[in-house]
Amino acid sequence: MAATSNDWDAGSYDRFRRLRLRPAMDLLAQVPTVPDGDIVDLGCGSGAAATALRKRFPNRRLIGIDRSRTMLEQAEALGIYDTMHEADIAHWAPTDPVALIFSNAVLHWLPDHGPLLRRLQSMLVAGGSLAIQMPRQLGRPSHDLIYQTAHAMFPERFDGVVPVQVAPPTVLHQMLAAFGSVTVWETEYLQHLPASQIGHPVRIFTQSTAARPVLTELDAADQSAFLTQYDAALLETYPLDRDGCALMPFRRQFAVLTKAGA
Repeated sequence: MAATSNDWDAGSYDRFRRLRLRPAMDLLAQVPTVPDGDIVDLGCGSGAAATALRKRFPNRRLIGIDRSRTMLEQAEALGIYDTMHEADIAHWAPTDPVALIFSNAVLHWLPDHGPLLRRLQSMLVAGGSLAIQMPRQLGRPSHDLIYQTAHAMFPERFDGVVPVQVAPPTVLHQMLAAFGSVTVWETEYLQHLPASQIGHPVRIFTQSTAARPVLTELDAADQSAFLTQYDAALLETYPLDRDGCALMPFRRQFAVLTKAGA
């Protein structure tokens, strides 16, 4: 296996496009009518939600924002976005306030969610909406075993390294409630992952996302050794059926803020 670059592997990520798209559609279904203004797909990736956003807001300017050049190139090829920007979303800001910031499976990569959400809501027009979805899978074997395996195999590199924690729903609600009307909820999806010839199905799912921070620190030989150990650990919690498939419960957290002042 070649060493993982710092950019996203769009092909690996899109292997589970249908499973990753469903939460985005569940989030979009709860977005209310928004006032005039641009629609921002914050952390748009390869454009998975672009078609649905365009259908929902056909006469609005649709803006895609992502820090991955590889992902942006795939999204741009769709021809759906009106404009796209390569930017770190921790520091990006629009020129003028926007009607909707839609962020699917992105903000969990960033720390300090309180200040971050406060900054994002400040970019909305009055009556505009901030809609976010974040995996909240830490504490589950699929994600915990990544760091447990890394700590055990490479303690000098990963001792004390932990991923960003996503606050529980009550805390997320408290972060947003001062800015308007808020709805927060969680959904656990039971994902049926197909068999793979190259590793455990759960590892194939997490390799392009949750495992990236570990894999980017390893060379090819260490990556191979790590993935072998991670595969073995996963079998205890996620047994394979006779066809080699696996069931993986996956918890995701959603929030929709409608900014006060309309």
